[in-house]
Amino acid sequence: MNPIAVITGGTKGIGKACVERFLEEGFDVITCARNASDLQALEKEMSDRFGSAKLYCQTSDLSVKDDLLAFIDFIVSKTRFVSVLINNTGTFIPGQIHNETEGTLEKTMETNLYSAYHLTRGILPGMIENQKGHIFTMCSTASIMAYPNGGSYCISKFALYGMTKVLREEMKPHQVKVTAVLPGATYTDSWKGSGLPEERFMESKDIADTIWAAYTLSPRAVMEEILIRPQLGDLD
Repeated sequence: MNPIAVITGGTKGIGKACVERFLEEGFDVITCARNASDLQALEKEMSDRFGSAKLYCQTSDLSVKDDLLAFIDFIVSKTRFVSVLINNTGTFIPGQIHNETEGTLEKTMETNLYSAYHLTRGILPGMIENQKGHIFTMCSTASIMAYPNGGSYCISKFALYGMTKVLREEMKPHQVKVTAVLPGATYTDSWKGSGLPEERFMESKDIADTIWAAYTLSPRAVMEEILIRPQLGDLD
């Protein structure tokens, strides 16, 4: 039986690249997204390309607690040990603390932080019981460097980075690996239409390949943080 990975936000960008990489490496993958038609298209594309690996999809908005709990139930229903969790769900709403729209902080925290917190808590018992597993959390260079139009996004990513560091300490005795991924500007849908040249960005595949490399280290080593930027530096 194939090992299994849970990758949230799997229909686009870094999430999709991670789904592709883990399917290619012989994993079955469980993923989710808000758009059902995007998930159907992903399932069709992946089944055509990777016939020996299975993709399980669930329509879920992980910023909504009921959807999040339903997704955890969906994972548990497979009665399979989750070897890898990639907390990738996220949102970016540009703005500044003093003038961003009311509710921006709450929505951003629910999507970027609370979803990862609760999903991780839902999956951890199996990893602790089996004394193995690897959790990757998609932070950002915004987790360590504030910028003027980052507002609530920077707040949420700083908090997510902090959660990952705490979790790393907690999981040491349980042999569960924890990695914070801090990518800089990566060419995803959120940058399309920006007018900036595509070659100025990293590819989503760069992030997926690096996550896979970190996963393949021996049980005696863990890559605690992955800080990766475009060759010419990050974008302001």
